Amino acid sequence: MMKKILSILLAAGMCLSMAACASVDSTSNDSSTADNNSSTQESESQEETAESDVEYIKDKGTLVVGITEFAPMDYKDDNGEWIGFDADMAREIADALGVEVQFTVIEWGNKLLELENKSIDCAWNGMTITNEITEGASATNPYAKNAQVVVVKKDVADQYATAESLEGLLVAVEDGSAGQEAAQAEGLDTNDVLDQATALMEVDSGTSDACVIDLLMAGAMIGEGTSYPDLVTTVELTTEDYGVGCRKGSDLTDFINEQFVKLYEDGTMMELAEKYGIKDNIVEQK
Repeated sequence: MMKKILSILLAAGMCLSMAACASVDSTSNDSSTADNNSSTQESESQEETAESDVEYIKDKGTLVVGITEFAPMDYKDDNGEWIGFDADMAREIADALGVEVQFTVIEWGNKLLELENKSIDCAWNGMTITNEITEGASATNPYAKNAQVVVVKKDVADQYATAESLEGLLVAVEDGSAGQEAAQAEGLDTNDVLDQATALMEVDSGTSDACVIDLLMAGAMIGEGTSYPDLVTTVELTTEDYGVGCRKGSDLTDFINEQFVKLYEDGTMMELAEKYGIKDNIVEQK
């Protein structure tokens, strides 16, 4: 009889123990599921925030614009303030975002890396919309027409009226620029320099025989009444469109496109274009 009672008690104890373990496992699983759900929701929330560059820029309060010195698009006035068509347009976009604008001079060849690292929010400096940009970043709609032109000294200009005549010359180009791409496409011997302003100095000093720069810059920087009265343009190597470069898939691209339409329709874009002498180059925004 005693053995029977002991057997019953042992069986009951084992049942209670198993029930307790099941309860603990259930609680643990519930807790783990809750943690996982919380973690997933947090991750989704972070992804949603990361997806919006517009919200990211608004949260930090600044629109960081990557530039080089390039008149008439981005250059400094006598007070050291950045001005130019692109600089003034960037201020309009920053105002629409409700943030301050910050101009950061970059090595133009590193613009995609600067965008990816979020060192800048956009590249806006008379940026030609190239395959590099469309494949590695996001470009706005074109806002201006441009060309890549060859610049030489006036006294030898008649010798270099065709692309073929440039063979054997040392041609200064901005590293990472459309000018570099155009010169290399022609098989020219290039001297890769920091920016287009340096390329002009190379030709003026005789360190390089010629340079390839943007037509808009040439119009503002060379010829009578400029710092380079003895330089002229000869060959037009390419025609192209200007746009603003943003991160791949960035909603900032669409935001800027929308603002371009508003700024074109209210006359702001054309007023600035007239101010900086590029009115004939502006593309209608619609």
